Amino acid sequence: MPKLWNETIEAHRHSVRDAILDATAATVARDGLLAVTMSRIAQETGIGRATLYKYFPDVEAILTAWHERLVTAHLQQLTAVRDGATGAGERLEAVLTAYALISHERHEGHGSELAALLHQGEHIARAHQQLRDLVRELITDGAKAGDLREDVAPDELAAYCLHALSAASSLPSGAAVRRLVAVTLAGLRPQATAIESFIGHGGVAPQDRHRHDQHHRHSAH
Repeated sequence: MPKLWNETIEAHRHSVRDAILDATAATVARDGLLAVTMSRIAQETGIGRATLYKYFPDVEAILTAWHERLVTAHLQQLTAVRDGATGAGERLEAVLTAYALISHERHEGHGSELAALLHQGEHIARAHQQLRDLVRELITDGAKAGDLREDVAPDELAAYCLHALSAASSLPSGAAVRRLVAVTLAGLRPQATAIESFIGHGGVAPQDRHRHDQHHRHSAH
């Protein structure tokens, strides 16, 4: 079979697959997860059920494929944001802000049942690792430039950032999300840290140390 013909067939398959995923996403957004059936998706896409089953075995497979495509697009967006900023600190702030806003918007668009379904599977684990690697590299660059702290390993700081910004999904507005990013970034700045103070007091927080000393003075009397 000629190469051009093969490419044409492959392009057609990609086009149909994308149309299926688009129709599914639109149906979920409009009518909810329970409204999605193979018959409904076939109708919305404008293809027969037999054709639909050639692409996907069931609704869950379609939703998973759609979410994988969405996650890939988000990673590409974050990479583009990184490449569009100048300076190590600016790149990190831009990426963390974009990630937090994506998390906020994604939560608004997904019901809890849909979110539970979509956040399973290997593609989520791969995407999370790629995201963590991206943030870790930015933190490493920032520490080398003197913009960020060096007393904590970049991998630990990357985990801190992603866990902290997961709260963006429950915040009420974009302004609140940006405040969360600012607070998260503050924890990355070079400074005398609460951890250092904690260690310096033998593992006792300063306020507890004060109470501990007072107790000993009273006991001595």
